Amino acid sequence: MLKLKVKSLSKRNFLNAFYIFFLGAISSYSLPPYNYFIINFFTFSLFFIFLYKKKEKNLINKSFFKYGWFFGLGYFLSSLYWISISLTFDESFKFLIPIAIVLLPAFLAIFYGVITYLFAAFYSKNLISSFFIFSILFGSIEFIRGFIFTGFPWNLIAYSFSKNINFIQILSIIGTYSFNLFCISLFSVPAVFILRQDRKQIIVSFFFILISVAFLIFGNLKNNQFNSLDNIKNPFVIRAISSNISLDRFYSKQDELEMINELIALSEPEKKIPTIFLWPEGIIPDSYLKDMNIYKDLFLNNFGDDDLIIMGLNSIETIDDKNSFYNSMAVFNNKMEIIKSYNKVNLVPFGEFIPFENILSLIGLKTVTNSYQSFSSGKDRAPLNIKNNEIDLNLLPLICYEIIYSGKLSKNQDFDYIINISEDGWFGNSIGPKQHFSHSIFRSIESGKYIIRSANNGISAIINPLGVIEKKVDFGSTGSIDFTASKLGKSTLFMKYGNKIFFMIILIYIFLIFSFNRLKHE
Repeated sequence: MLKLKVKSLSKRNFLNAFYIFFLGAISSYSLPPYNYFIINFFTFSLFFIFLYKKKEKNLINKSFFKYGWFFGLGYFLSSLYWISISLTFDESFKFLIPIAIVLLPAFLAIFYGVITYLFAAFYSKNLISSFFIFSILFGSIEFIRGFIFTGFPWNLIAYSFSKNINFIQILSIIGTYSFNLFCISLFSVPAVFILRQDRKQIIVSFFFILISVAFLIFGNLKNNQFNSLDNIKNPFVIRAISSNISLDRFYSKQDELEMINELIALSEPEKKIPTIFLWPEGIIPDSYLKDMNIYKDLFLNNFGDDDLIIMGLNSIETIDDKNSFYNSMAVFNNKMEIIKSYNKVNLVPFGEFIPFENILSLIGLKTVTNSYQSFSSGKDRAPLNIKNNEIDLNLLPLICYEIIYSGKLSKNQDFDYIINISEDGWFGNSIGPKQHFSHSIFRSIESGKYIIRSANNGISAIINPLGVIEKKVDFGSTGSIDFTASKLGKSTLFMKYGNKIFFMIILIYIFLIFSFNRLKHE
């Protein structure tokens, strides 16, 4: 009899784990490039109902951790599998592929395990209070995930709305993390309707529907207002180059000159109007910034005196006989003189630096994109002030991965446009480059600025302050796009206050929890 009971319990636990894992995996299809956001109304509601019902049965809190962990494992396993592709280019990394496929999702799933554990700890018999507790915990832990250990805010559930441009205009006020909190609540609303204990609780469901309608109205008004502005023709051109140069260049001695000539051909310099040529990240892997002057004659012959070239290269600094390496972006004139430069601040863990390098290097771990020691992090991200005859600009530099951070663009808001250069070839022909690109849409709305993006093996585009893609060279294609005119946008409320708005909304949620608890007892 006891054996039957144990077997029945094990079977039930397995089915519960599979069910929760399945919900998480299905939720991942709401993210770019699929954007089936409707899925989340089912998965998040069913997840909340599952947790609420389990807690009603007075299950011990410890068991709740595994529910969140299995949900997170399904979610991240199906949405981040492409990270393992970056390990296929170097033979010495291939043994890590199975580990990367499973280990990273398993680690990120811990955050979701913490969510459900805390939900059990703070659970309230009041349905609405539990609903807000679930939302607060989910939103707060996702915020922490975006900052702890340098942060990895990839695939927040908010990105499932990346194609619903009018709906996400609210980002200009509240930012991505606040919007993510709202999304979690919105997707869980059907659960409130299903579990409702009285008619009053239905009001909460309609409240979030009304807020959604308000977001859409705001988005339409903002869209109409922006489109009514006059186009201002620039006395210069910013030309973003989109190339498909193979990643073999990092592992074999490819002819640098051949690569440079390919980029020059894609650039099509005309010498008629001052042009800023934006080249992708790390396009010439074996040269440092200071080495580019050997190509002075080549650039002099192809580019005009008023032209500038922005490219991503490595740089090296030597202080007290110690070398520090940086992933850098620099502005060159046609004589290959450096006008301005920037060192990447937010580095990719294991890609560009090894956390706890002194320990992990002992077992042979090294960076994926750098054959020597870890890159050093730049000290500050400040706008690049560029003055060259007709050109007078402040450009905010973002290298690749840096585009994913909400609220961390720059302390200095005095910039005209955002420039983003990237190398997306590390993730092959997968959903990774598409997910990466979707972050640009969110940053443009948050900042109220145009983003000019140049990618190798990725998507190059001009994105306006509404998050609308005005011009694009799609994934797998090569070419260039010209930014010649813009509308004068204003700095947004989010750029002024940043994630302070998120904490304010958290306080509102906490107030609502206490309010509903009080109403329940009266």
